Amino acid sequence: MKAPAELKYSKNDEWIRVEDEIATMGITDYAQDQLSDVVFIEIVVFEGDAIGKGETCAVVESVKAAADIYMPVGGEIMAINEALVDSPELINEDPFGEAWLIKFKISDPGELDSLMDAEAYKNLERDH
Repeated sequence: MKAPAELKYSKNDEWIRVEDEIATMGITDYAQDQLSDVVFIEIVVFEGDAIGKGETCAVVESVKAAADIYMPVGGEIMAINEALVDSPELINEDPFGEAWLIKFKISDPGELDSLMDAEAYKNLERDH
């Protein structure tokens, strides 16, 4: 399981990269592997929306299942990765790169403390 050290992770298998006050987020390598072949993604937030930690920001569907994607921390949506609408398979091919979901301005940097580093994420006990 890949988990780049420079990222933070949620228990719901989202990753976040923070540069200044702007965060980029997506789903992890583990999540895309569990989903299998991703066939559809719907990002359910819009630029300018203020979304709280834990709120749904996207829905990913694969040949095996559908899964809600949650905000790892709250913030104001700055950009949405429109390329995923036409090419949802990018999530399987490059989950930490081209398949980012949204970029947002973090509303409460203190919420980052609730996320895991790569080592803690790799050691997370899972039900499945």
